[in-house]
Amino acid sequence: MIRSLLIWLTTSILILVWLVLLAISRVFDRDPVHYRTGYLFRKIGNVLTGINPSWRLHISGERISDLRRPYIVVCNHQSMADIPLISNLPWEMKWLAKKELFNLPVLGWMMRLAGDICVDRKNPRSGAQALIKAQHILEQKCSVMIFPEGTRTLDGRVQQFTDGAFHLAIKARVAILPLVIEGSHDCIPKNSWIFGKPSDIFLKVLPPIDTSSMTIQDVPALRNRVRAAMINQIAEWRSVPPEHVDGMLSVSSGS
Repeated sequence: MIRSLLIWLTTSILILVWLVLLAISRVFDRDPVHYRTGYLFRKIGNVLTGINPSWRLHISGERISDLRRPYIVVCNHQSMADIPLISNLPWEMKWLAKKELFNLPVLGWMMRLAGDICVDRKNPRSGAQALIKAQHILEQKCSVMIFPEGTRTLDGRVQQFTDGAFHLAIKARVAILPLVIEGSHDCIPKNSWIFGKPSDIFLKVLPPIDTSSMTIQDVPALRNRVRAAMINQIAEWRSVPPEHVDGMLSVSSGS
């Protein structure tokens, strides 16, 4: 517990320093989507990963050469630690996040300065407006990051995906870039603030999937393809059959 308190204290100090830096950056950032300010915001993820003795991050997979080529980036969601861990990737992407995060002091202010996308999950109109903003960001050659599960998993399995990210990718004619993260579930378990034991965390960039020839009718197939790729990768890391990673199968088998 003392270790967790020290990490959170250091994190809080860093976040306050970063807030000042972001505010200064935003004044001079004339990019329509505030790319540089957002990129600076993400870099706090590098620092937090570096100072946290519990996190040993291993990044592998595809290398993205054109950092301003827009993608819809999707990833499974195991922990609140996913956000700073994924931010170690070397390109800027605007995150679609729930309204509750934007309402938090300091963190919410930083997300607004960075140009992230707020969505109220209780308001269908907010979801539509968020997708319109996301499409504008893509047009400005900046990627958009979405967790298609919508929330963190409770048991480490991959849960059901929503269609929004895949619908947007096809409508905007940009590629889907799947990420897979494994090992972060026990870093900060859901509904807990205590860091787990030091562990290895794996983050892999899977090959992008072109959507230029797809139509809206292809959304279910695209969604299932991406989800299956994530499940298979996690199953390989865990050395278990894919069905042990599929949260939908576990729900079905228990009903």
